Parts: sequence; structure tokens; C-alpha cells
Amino acid sequence: MARIAIVQEPAILLDRKATLERTANCLERAAKGGASLVMFPETYLPGYPDWIWRMRPLQDHHLSDEIQARLLDNAVILSRGDLDPICQEARRLSVTVGIGVIERDDTYSRGTTYNTFVLISPKGEILNRHRKLVPTHPERMLWGMGDAVGLRVVETPAGRLGGLICWENYILLARHVLYSQGVEIYLAPTWDQGEGWIGSMQHIAREGRCWVASCAMAIQARDVPANFPGRAQVYPNEDEWLNTGDAVLIDPNGKIVAGPMRREPGILFGDCDPSMAATARRMLDVAGHYSRPDVFRLIVQREPPGQFEFADGEKNK
Repeated sequence: MARIAIVQEPAILLDRKATLERTANCLERAAKGGASLVMFPETYLPGYPDWIWRMRPLQDHHLSDEIQARLLDNAVILSRGDLDPICQEARRLSVTVGIGVIERDDTYSRGTTYNTFVLISPKGEILNRHRKLVPTHPERMLWGMGDAVGLRVVETPAGRLGGLICWENYILLARHVLYSQGVEIYLAPTWDQGEGWIGSMQHIAREGRCWVASCAMAIQARDVPANFPGRAQVYPNEDEWLNTGDAVLIDPNGKIVAGPMRREPGILFGDCDPSMAATARRMLDVAGHYSRPDVFRLIVQREPPGQFEFADGEKNK
């Protein structure tokens, strides 16, 4: 049995250091609540860029430039060790951590960022880094396209973990890649919310016969820092909910077992038995006995270009 803590505390937008401190506090609270797995929302570090859905690309470009400069300064560079504080806390508390970050790749131009989900082991090691395959609509002005390098399931003390970010959960072939690797606990950090999204998560749980955990940040305009560029213009209504959070845990039969926690910053706790996924697949295993490999075959393109492997792990010749 694994106890999962699903965090929907608001980040401190455009402030990596302050949000890292809040992350450490949440990990402490989660561990005290008995969690062995702690999940944070999409781009928790340094916060989801909600402003891109509100600002006009051309008319507001001066303000956008100022915000972009702050974002780049506060984005996460993995090679620089920006996640070391979280890795150290994961090791100290002996918990597995899944956290969304805005990642800045310092390998090439340094100007492109990615929507990335990172899994960290209880030993403080980074197990996986998955970049969102397709940024959604205005997100494409901010993030580059992801790849399939991190499109995989990893073994942890809490179970076999994998997941997708926000609307890439609607890419059915991406889901199938995770199903084919025997995902037991499927993590879906997001910025979406509401009954429609929760219904989609229930569908994924039924389809993949896996546990599904999902959440966004529960954040109001009043939570946006006072020094956010153009705050009064972009967020004039202090009482507005930018996102209601909707943390939820769903079992492999599609039943909600914890949550949804709505308009309430905090941590949702839930218990799940990873082995229940295999039992649920007795009737429906879309990557096993309910598949037709003689009719369909999924090819996953990996790096470097030209090298690929099939979803069942068979490499190209």
C-alpha cells in the first residue's frame, strides 16, 4: 500500500527560491502525513505562466519582455543543480517526488524553456525527466516541443510511476506508451480543472487500469506576488480564482477515492495499492491481452534522431 500526497499549494510566481522553500515545507508536511509519494502540479517551479492566456502578444510585448526576463532567471537548469534542495529533502524524508518545472536547457541557445515533469527517488536521485510533447495554444510562445526521452515508466518503492502533463494526456498514443510499460500509478500534473478534466482522468484510470493522481495549483489573484510586472493590469480582481486546484485520486476502476479538493490550497492524501492495477487488467489490458499487435504497432521515436524503439521495448535494427 502506498500513501500519496497530492499538493495544490500555490507557487510564488517567478520566484524559484521562495517556491523551493514552500516545496520543502510541503514535503515535510506530506512526510508527517505518512506519504511515500508526493506529487506537485504542472510547472510548480517557478509557477504556471497563467499570464500568457491573458496578455496580447503584440500590444503587451514590453510587459511580456520584462516577465520573460524574470522567468528565464527563475527557470530550472538541471545541470546547475537547481533541484538539489528537493533531492536532499526527498532523501532526508525518504519519499518519492514528482514535480513540474519550467526547465531552461543550457545546452544550446539558452533562450528556450520546456514544460518538464521530474521524478525523484527516495535516495534523492533524478529518475526521469519528461518534457511536455506539445505545448497547448499560447504556451507555444513560451515552451519548446518535448521529446520521447522521458516517455517511460520507472520503478519506485511506491510503485511503477509514469505520467503526462496537462493536455498531452489527450494524446492517446502517448498514454499507450505508458500502459505498455505497466504503469501502476499514473501522475497527471495539470493546469486544467473542473468536472470535464476529472472525467478525463476517470477515463484514463479505466482505460489503463491504473491509479491516476492529478492536480493543479489552487491559486487566487491575491496570491500573485506584489512585484509581479504589471500585476494590477493582468490580475485586477484579487478574489479571482486563477485555478481551483481539483486534486483527485482515482482507482483503476475509475472510482474517485480522494478529492476533488477544490478552491482550497493544501495537500490531499490518499491510499492506493499499486498491485490493484494488475488485478484490474484481468478483464481489460489494452497493452496486453486486449491489444492486437498483429493489426497495430506503435513506434516511439527516441533520441538521437533516427534511433527508435517499439513500445514493447524492441529496438530497430
